[in-house]
Formats: sequence, structure tokens, C-alpha cells
Amino acid sequence: MTQMSQEEIVSNTKTVLQGLEALRVEHLTLISNLTEGSKKDPDKSEIVMKNIENIELGLGEAQVIVVLASHLQNIEAEKQKLRTQVRRLCQENAWLRDELANTQQKLQASEQTVAQLEEENKHLEFMASVKKYDDNQENEEQQEKSRSDPVVELFPEDESEERHNMSPTPPNQFANHANAGYEIPARLRTLHNLVIQYASQGRYEVAVPLCKQALEDLEKTSGHDHPDVATMLNILALVYRDQNKYKEAANLLNDALAIREKTLGENHPAVAATLNNLAVLYGKRGKYKDAEPLCKRALEIRENVLGKNHPDVAKQLNNLALLCQNQTKYEEVEMYYQRALEIYEMKLGPDDPNVAKTKNNLASCYLKQGKYKEAEILYKQVLTRAHEREFGAINGENKPIWQVAEEREENKLKNRENTPYGEYGGWHKAAKVDSPTVTTTLKNLGALYRRQGKYEAADTLEDCALRSKKEALDLVKQSKVAKILGVTEENRRQRMKDSDNYDEEGKRSQK
Repeated sequence: MTQMSQEEIVSNTKTVLQGLEALRVEHLTLISNLTEGSKKDPDKSEIVMKNIENIELGLGEAQVIVVLASHLQNIEAEKQKLRTQVRRLCQENAWLRDELANTQQKLQASEQTVAQLEEENKHLEFMASVKKYDDNQENEEQQEKSRSDPVVELFPEDESEERHNMSPTPPNQFANHANAGYEIPARLRTLHNLVIQYASQGRYEVAVPLCKQALEDLEKTSGHDHPDVATMLNILALVYRDQNKYKEAANLLNDALAIREKTLGENHPAVAATLNNLAVLYGKRGKYKDAEPLCKRALEIRENVLGKNHPDVAKQLNNLALLCQNQTKYEEVEMYYQRALEIYEMKLGPDDPNVAKTKNNLASCYLKQGKYKEAEILYKQVLTRAHEREFGAINGENKPIWQVAEEREENKLKNRENTPYGEYGGWHKAAKVDSPTVTTTLKNLGALYRRQGKYEAADTLEDCALRSKKEALDLVKQSKVAKILGVTEENRRQRMKDSDNYDEEGKRSQK
């Protein structure tokens, strides 16, 4: 027997209901005939009455089934309606979730923008409070306008301690490295200063978006091939270099180089600056062979534009010598350093810090070749010159530190206290904050003494170097504190002055 559907059951029930209703009518007629007239039959009447009761019972059950079916249909309709409402509510809930997520993203972006604007506002307020220092700097820039860009140093003076230092580039070096040979236009100066300030503080999460926004705006207004775009590319490249993102920095510098060659000419000082920055980047990555031709081309441009005896040519020679030294091309290294040394002594004088630095570099080259005597002579020249500048002419009572160290080495077996440190204890002050080369020379000559077995002399120089470095750090800290206090005091005075002016105006307005 096949299973019947709900509709078939209801249809059959209604048919049975009609049949039962007709059968009940017939039985009622029959019972009427049996109870009336001459044909009365009690037995048959009783049977018919029972049949009528059964028929009415069947009718009642059939009607219940029909009503129940109708009720089930209503329930199913309500169920479908509720399902439709649930689906609609689920869709609306999904839409609301999407709207909430978008709103949250917009809120986060707005909060970041507000925080960035607050930081920029604070910096602008600070820049306004020290505007007089900027005015002095602009005057100095006007005086230096005739000179071409300074050369970016390939490695710091003290290679042993600072070569792997990942601290941010100082603001003045950042500006010189990025914009050498090209004057920053007025419309970019504020943004340019902000980027450099943030980058020098290591706040790359602010500096990078600012720089990218400036690039986007410049490309929209001036096009990609514009010198201002190259300037911002240089700045962003230096920010990436400080973050060790060398690949990104190299791509930006190559792009800036192409723009400057196209717009300024292949022999412009700014092109040389970009070439040198790219060579520095390759040098930091150990790609000395790739960096050398870039450095040589930058040197050629500077010689053609500035002349072969310009100090910036000497700086470029120093960079080229360092690249060759890392490739063990010692003959070329000596030639480049000696030529740079001649330029510095001729153009800047024997007391210029670059003279001592170049002698130090040349001495390092001698050390790598095992030419200890030549290196020792140069180290002693640097220390002797520093001593003469600090304490005057050398005589029996006024000896340079290396001579005192050698005397302590000679007398160590006789009496270790024969030449007490107090006699030369003040000499380490010659290693000032602005002349770290002296401290480096002390350590280098100390290391050379140690190789020669002169341990007492080595200890003397290394102790002096430690003292000078500590004093230099103390001076830097004092200078920073004094500068902060000075700016704070100036701001306080300015606020007092503004308050006094306001009070006077208020009194006048009341009168």
C-alpha cells in the first residue's frame, strides 16, 4: 500500500464525509418508516439506530480530520513565513556587520590621522618657537650657496665601533645627503624639514607616509620627471636605508638618478650626489665592485665642475679609497688617500679635522698591509698635532701622549709609578666632541702597540681613549639638557610677554 500525501488524505476524507452524510440521511428516512405506520419493527429499528450512531461517529471523526488538516496547513504557512523572516533578518544582520566593519575601519583611519596631525601640530609649534635658529641656518645656507653639495661619507670615522650602528641619521647629515647640489623650493621646505626631523628621531612610521604623500602630490602637480620628485625620492631612500631596506632604497636612488640626469644634466653636482649615495648603499651591502664605478663617476663629475683640488673632491677620494681597500687594492688606496690628504692640507690647512681623519684612514691601510712603521708615524702625527693645539709647543715638560706612553713602557720594570697618570691626565680633553678622530687614533695606536708587545704603552693610550670618550658623552648630555632648558625658558618668557600684552590691550579696551 502506497503512502498517501496530506492533500490526498484530506480529499478522501471529504469524499467519505459526503458519503456518510448521505448514508445518515437514508438511515434517518429508514428509521422514520420503521417507527411510524403499520410496519413497525423494533428489532430493525434498533439496528438502524446503532448504524446511525456509528455513522455520526464517523462523520465526527472525518470532520476532526478535515479541521486538523486545515490547522496543519495554517501552521505550515506560518512556518514558511517565519523562515522567510529569519532569512531576511540574517541578511540584514550580515549587512549591518559589514557596515559596522567599514565604520570601524574608517574610525581607526580617522584616529590615526588625528594622531598624526596632532604630532605634526606639536612639531610645527616647536619649529615656530625656535624659528630664530632656522633664520640663522638660512643665512648660513645663503653663504654656502656657491659651494656644491658635501659628499656623503661612506663609513664613519671609528669603523670598529660605529660601522654597524643602526641609529638614525642626524638631521643635518640627512639634509646634506638627500638634497646636495639642489636647493629645496619654498613649497617643500616645511614638509622636507618634518620628514628629516621624524627620520632622524627614528620615527619612520610617520616619516615614510609623509614622504610618500609628498611624492604623490608632486607627481600630480609637476609630473614624475621633476627635480623636486628626485629630491623626495632621495629622502625616502635614506629613510629606507636607515631601516635596512636596501633593495627599496636602491630602486628609489636609481629612479632619482635617472630624473636628475634627464632634468639637470649628466654632469650636475646633484647627479654626483645621487651617484655617491648609491655607492654608499652598495658599500654598506658589501657590493664594493658595483659601488666603485659609481664612485669614480661621481669623482669625475666633481673634478670637472669643482676643480681637482676642491675639498669635496677629497671627500669623494676618501670614499673611493675605502671601496678599494675592501677589495684589497692597496696601491690605489694609498694613492687616493695621499691625494685627498694633499687637497685637505692645501685648501683647509693642517688643523682641519679631515686631515687627521684621512691620516687615520691611510694608517689603517698600512696596518692591513703589515706596514706598522708607516702607520705608527701617521698616528703619532695626528696625536702630536692635537697636543700642540691643546697645550702648545712640545718640549721636555710638555710631551704628547704617545711619548708619555712609550716612557711608561720603558720604565715599567723600574717603577710602575714613575710616570703617574696625573701628569697627563688632562690631555684626553683634546679629544673633543667635534673631533672624535683623536679618540680613534688613541685606540688604533694602542692596538698597534699591543701587536708589538708594548702592553704598558697600549694600556696608557686605551685608558686615555676611554676617559676622552666618557667626557665627550658627558658634554653631549650637558649640551642637550642646556638646549632643552633654554628653549623651555624662551617659551616661558614669550608666554609671559604675550600675557602682558593681552592685559594691556584689555585695560585699554575697558577705558
